[in-house]
Amino acid sequence: MALLFGWLGASAAHGQAAVLPTAAIKAAPQPKPKASPTTAADVTLLPGPGSLPVTGVFTLAFRLRDKALDTYSEFPELEGFKKSGKTSTTTTRIVQGRRFSDLIITQRYVPYGEGEYVIKPFQLTVNGVVVRSSGSLVRVGPAPPAATPPSADPPPAAVLVAPPASAPGTPLGAAPVTGPANPAAGLPATPPASPSALTPPANPTAPLQAVGDLDKLFGKPKPALYQELHDRAFLAVVADRQSVFVGEGVRVGLYFYLTPPDQAMLAFHDFSNQLPPLLRALHQSTAWQEPGPEPSITPDTVRSQGQLYLRFRLAENVYYPLTPQALTFPALALTMVKFKFLKKPEPGQDNRLAGYKSYLSAGTAVQVRPLPPHPQGGVVPVGNFRLGEAISRAAFRVGQSITYTFGVEGRGNLSAVLAPVFSAYPGLEVYGPEVREQATSGGGRKLFRYRLVAREPGTIPLDSLVRLVVFNPVTVRYDTLRPGIRPTARGELAVPIALPKPEDDPFYGPALAEADTRLQSLDVYRDVHRYASWLLLGLVGVAGFGWWRAGRSS
Repeated sequence: MALLFGWLGASAAHGQAAVLPTAAIKAAPQPKPKASPTTAADVTLLPGPGSLPVTGVFTLAFRLRDKALDTYSEFPELEGFKKSGKTSTTTTRIVQGRRFSDLIITQRYVPYGEGEYVIKPFQLTVNGVVVRSSGSLVRVGPAPPAATPPSADPPPAAVLVAPPASAPGTPLGAAPVTGPANPAAGLPATPPASPSALTPPANPTAPLQAVGDLDKLFGKPKPALYQELHDRAFLAVVADRQSVFVGEGVRVGLYFYLTPPDQAMLAFHDFSNQLPPLLRALHQSTAWQEPGPEPSITPDTVRSQGQLYLRFRLAENVYYPLTPQALTFPALALTMVKFKFLKKPEPGQDNRLAGYKSYLSAGTAVQVRPLPPHPQGGVVPVGNFRLGEAISRAAFRVGQSITYTFGVEGRGNLSAVLAPVFSAYPGLEVYGPEVREQATSGGGRKLFRYRLVAREPGTIPLDSLVRLVVFNPVTVRYDTLRPGIRPTARGELAVPIALPKPEDDPFYGPALAEADTRLQSLDVYRDVHRYASWLLLGLVGVAGFGWWRAGRSS
């Protein structure tokens, strides 16, 4: 009996020990498999259409296969398009027990207007993988004719195409799916398509493709819902006078005017590329052109016919005609971005639709009149000038130098004002002038500084020694600018001191008396160079002969 009870106890203990390891193995946690990194084969860039109507939507997208989306960079800004939101589409299917998923992120763009737009090369970074696009050309055409009213039943948002159920090896989870993406949204259901109506794909194991009209699913800007407000903006070429003389300056500017309420509906479009052709059109081949200030983004406030305007200065120059030919400025055009506004604004939304509007200026001409004849002839500066003079000392001693400044200031072309020339005067030496110019828009100041040295006492009549003839277009006559200062030189007449003769010098006198008076040949240095060359060649020959004899003796 004792042996029987001992054998039963050992069997029970052995059974418990056999169960414990099994339970421990079942309770041990299973390690989760690590997610594989995203590779370039997992990310595909989906380009947009090559052409679309102006009411359509251009899209850029990327597809991520069988990977979770961690991070991705922003889609690029496209010239001629405006971003209009993003969409995300996920497609999942199960084939032979394996799960496949595709994630598509789509960026929508709305065109501003018709035309051809170049999509520049860009790149996107998805989960650390960089995908690149080489760019493309997109043509935006006119809007299509009016379609069926929105009240009609819309087509299904998406149709998932899968192999038919009768295909061999196709599980139940991959059966064709048709109808609206969200039945709870109230969209009408679509009857399932028959298996014979579906075309099986070439690769049954490939992921499903989602095909849908995003415009009908998410909506797009409808021009009929927007209204264009009237604006009072205009482009003008303005000249400050309609008639000038040859050489007289006329200021011509290209300005864009708009009222303060127009700022909300207008914006500049591609101004850096539109400005150079406008500047070339304003150039005049028969006039000296003085550039004005740079175009300003800060408008000036002006009033015209009782209306307050904001004036943008696009270009402004001062022209000085060189011939009696009229200055003709053609009509110019400027394209602006003009926004339309929703008839029923929605809070939190961009209630504007961008478009283009071109503003055309009227051409203008400035008549040029010739100058009246002048007895002296020659080139005469034209302008409303006045004389400003200065002198370092009005009274000075004979032999001292003084500084006299002849200044011309006013409105006119300072480049045409040349330095006046002093007439010859006995006992007066004139040096200079030094020219300094302080230019301003349409005029300025020009200074001519001379240095005078008097050799005889007396009053120096500057008014008869120097003068400048100008034509004043205000008074329509010639004016002569003469100095009003009359400096006085005091002291005795400066008698020039004779220079000592070389023969009287204690050093050079005897040397000159003993110098050889015979003429020397001009080729003496050339002969010395030739003789020295011959001597060197002889020495080299002697040295070579000695080296040869020493070699034979050894």
